[in-house]
Amino acid sequence: MLQQTQVNRVLPKYREFIRTYPSLEARASALREVWYPLGYNVRPLRLRNIARTAVRRFGGKLPATREELLSLKGIGPYTAGAVLTFAFDKPSPIVDTNIRRVLGRVFFGGATVPEAILWALSGALLPENDGYDFNQAIMELGATVCTARTPACGACPLRPLCRAAPLLHRRRR
Repeated sequence: MLQQTQVNRVLPKYREFIRTYPSLEARASALREVWYPLGYNVRPLRLRNIARTAVRRFGGKLPATREELLSLKGIGPYTAGAVLTFAFDKPSPIVDTNIRRVLGRVFFGGATVPEAILWALSGALLPENDGYDFNQAIMELGATVCTARTPACGACPLRPLCRAAPLLHRRRR
């Protein structure tokens, strides 16, 4: 629900959704009508199909392995990693826009880097027992400090390691 939508717009709909449809089975039949007012059109249909498949193949539960999640049509590497990390508290690499930006700047000075390298790096950096906090922290850092247009390098805890910080600082003077 949060993808490309502000939290304050999503929270009431999310709460209504969970309250009205407490099980995966119930959610499988109702996604479109609840999410449509948020401007979603295709995503609810995909999620409904994922929910129906999970009901049919996994006994009404979302699978808890990367391979099983990726077997669901509409779930890619990012979503699988996010579900494993945030729903099941299993360390799993995630590469979203914010993580891509942070890793790209810190390790590669902001150069364009192939996705496969960023995924491998995200996995290599992931603490074995604290993937949840690590992924949240890097996402938050990218959203609030290492922003796309005006990064706050002076406030960044990764500045001493960051290969892009000197370049970004020089450009702003």
